[in-house]
Amino acid sequence: MEKVKFEMEFPIHASPQLLYQYISTPSGLSEWFADNVNSRGELFTFIWDGSEEKAKLLSKKSGERIKFRWMADEEDGETYYFEIRIQVDEITKDVSIIVTDFTEDDELEEAKMLWDNQISDLKQVLGSA
Repeated sequence: MEKVKFEMEFPIHASPQLLYQYISTPSGLSEWFADNVNSRGELFTFIWDGSEEKAKLLSKKSGERIKFRWMADEEDGETYYFEIRIQVDEITKDVSIIVTDFTEDDELEEAKMLWDNQISDLKQVLGSA
């Protein structure tokens, strides 16, 4: 089944440097994205309620973005990914997080709600809720 790509934007009150620590390091990601995160090289293991999902780090740019592919997709030869990008408005200097992800058509609302919840956890951790 083809997955659909979607993008979401979340305004966030934090410096890009600080945000980058939270989106790119296992310790940062385990504060808001999963219960626990381990990494070995470019392989990241995300743990939720005792279940594990592995993802491969595809690319990263310090202070800007990180991109992963779930190993289940990798093994199926799929090119889906999820990316978390930090965007700074040149004029206002407002900071946003842009999430790009893929999901099945009938799970779009659910997937968006999940990201809403994840990012609101991140804002709480940052004290910018």
